Amino acid sequence: MSEPIIAVVGSGYMGGGIAQVLALSGATVRIADISEEVARANHERLLEEARQFVADGLFPADAVERLERHLSPSASIEEAVAGADFIEEAVPEKLEIKHATLRRISAAARPDAVIGSNTSTILIASLAEAVDHPERFLGVHFSNPAPFIPGVELIPHPGTDEAVLPFVERIVAATGKETARVKDATGFVLNRLQYALFHEATQIVEEGIASAEDIDTIVRTTFGFRLPFFGPFAIADMAGLDVYSFCYSSLQTRWPERFATPESLRGLVDAGKFGTKSGAGYLDVPAERTPELVAYRNRAYAAMKQLIDELGPAPIHPATPASN
Repeated sequence: MSEPIIAVVGSGYMGGGIAQVLALSGATVRIADISEEVARANHERLLEEARQFVADGLFPADAVERLERHLSPSASIEEAVAGADFIEEAVPEKLEIKHATLRRISAAARPDAVIGSNTSTILIASLAEAVDHPERFLGVHFSNPAPFIPGVELIPHPGTDEAVLPFVERIVAATGKETARVKDATGFVLNRLQYALFHEATQIVEEGIASAEDIDTIVRTTFGFRLPFFGPFAIADMAGLDVYSFCYSSLQTRWPERFATPESLRGLVDAGKFGTKSGAGYLDVPAERTPELVAYRNRAYAAMKQLIDELGPAPIHPATPASN
């Protein structure tokens, strides 16, 4: 397809980052905000940020020139969305603000323009109530910081025309990011999983089992260390679903309901499908590919450890004073 014309409505931290990556992909991107002055100020901020990202080696050397060529501020929402192929709404996470903005977008956009919302918490069907032709509307949820987090949730509501999804997927793919299709449900996937982990972590702190600092250490150096390469189902398949079933039984000695064995796990284990060692599990990786998978896993983890060592520790804690 030819390079699309895109409007990003809401040019703050999230919207601005989204606009940057879309413009760097070669799309023509217009940003709009509550006023032309705000849009122009944020446009200058995005260029200045890009200069720093280039200096830090985070953006390509020609990023500023590409942004100057492809990214521009608009005088109004109506001006930004006029003639756009795709519009991304990224205004504050309040239903009334989003509804008012989506009404303005709908009134000024082409009737066939696809409209996405960057909401992280509001049901897409609720937002769709403010959109004319809601079949062209869906959630397109980038993560913070948008220039550097590679995953994007695509969330159609029950009335979304499935034909718009490949179009949005191509736009996002051009930025180098990966998309996953998610049904419209509370928390979607990202935040449902993220908050489940956070909830359990706070329980452990409140029970006095470990400090927040030690929990963070355990997460980032053990199972969290695997997550850039494998999701929970691949990790479970490699560990062995029979092992997972046993661990659930252990957890149930204290929390029989909270850690009840998932029905899908029980069904696979009862069927003798234990993951990669049996050639069938959640992902059905053939047994003959297990040595290749293990070799990749080992290379990946070693490379991650080397990268972490090169970067050094995150500047979370106060610097240790130099000794005399």
